[in-house]
Amino acid sequence: MPAMKHDARIYVAGHRGLAGSAIVRRLQSAGHANLLLRTHAELELTDARAVRDFFDAERPEYVFLAAAKVGGIVANNTYPAEFIRDNLAIQTHIIHSAWQCCVKRLLFLGSSCIYPKLAAQPLRESSLLTGPLEPTNRPYALAKIAGIEMCWSYNRQYGTRYLAAMPTNLYGPGDNYHPQNSHVIPGLLRKFHEAKASGADKVVVWGTGTVRREFMFSDDMAAACVFLMSLPDAQFDALLGSDESASGRFEPPLVNVGVGTDLTIAELALQIKHVTGFQGEIAFDASKPDGTPRKLLDVSLLARAGWQATTPLADGLRIAYRDYLADQDALHTADTAP
Repeated sequence: MPAMKHDARIYVAGHRGLAGSAIVRRLQSAGHANLLLRTHAELELTDARAVRDFFDAERPEYVFLAAAKVGGIVANNTYPAEFIRDNLAIQTHIIHSAWQCCVKRLLFLGSSCIYPKLAAQPLRESSLLTGPLEPTNRPYALAKIAGIEMCWSYNRQYGTRYLAAMPTNLYGPGDNYHPQNSHVIPGLLRKFHEAKASGADKVVVWGTGTVRREFMFSDDMAAACVFLMSLPDAQFDALLGSDESASGRFEPPLVNVGVGTDLTIAELALQIKHVTGFQGEIAFDASKPDGTPRKLLDVSLLARAGWQATTPLADGLRIAYRDYLADQDALHTADTAP
């Protein structure tokens, strides 16, 4: 029978973030009203005792683990210790408490950066652990790989039903538009908008512009995650992989979540230029790091399960730009309030 009835107690960890807020919207639109939500101020996820007390008190039946310390290349390079320490702590405490409190299903959200820098494209789930990682985000990637292994280990030892979903690069409402710590799309939306507002004649984009990236609208990602968690038991369990020591097969409990197509950063910059209405030129600073040459997910496993993305990049970028403008209006209102 399908999981997650409308009255099920569902905990969304990280519900204010880009991924978590999209999952909450999707759950609410699907009729799930019994959502357990806590802000960072209300629940410190790096505190093991606080997390266990929350699980003991609230007894969630399903968990979406979307909480994480995230950021772009600059943030990952600047704060590598925080990226590995905080993410290991958050996911360890939640996964362990979920087992202790008999959670029925857990979905652990990672990132496509778990795959080797030079893995064959498109990236298949079986590419995990087959080569060196991209050094600019290795601490974050290793934390997420540890989370996958933790789900796999708890499934094997304790019979839990924990699945890892690896989204590609996300963007959408509720994104982080910080000038240094944001990801590529929110960072470029801000840069092109500010250039237009100031009358600048040129926008400089980091890197060569030749690397290729896949981008997914956050509400599509949320729809995929809720779809996976709502699968009938037999179909869900088929995604949980196998015990390699018994089967001899490398099958982690892992599903790629993406759109299956990519574009160059230069092509992305042109689309953002169009969306924001910037009239100047685009230049590229090749002295800045490009990161992984290409990062396209193989989404055939998700497609075979019965789901595919529906939001074209151009439509998603227009929604994201409106969200950025609303975010800036809110900040301006807050700054000028008496």
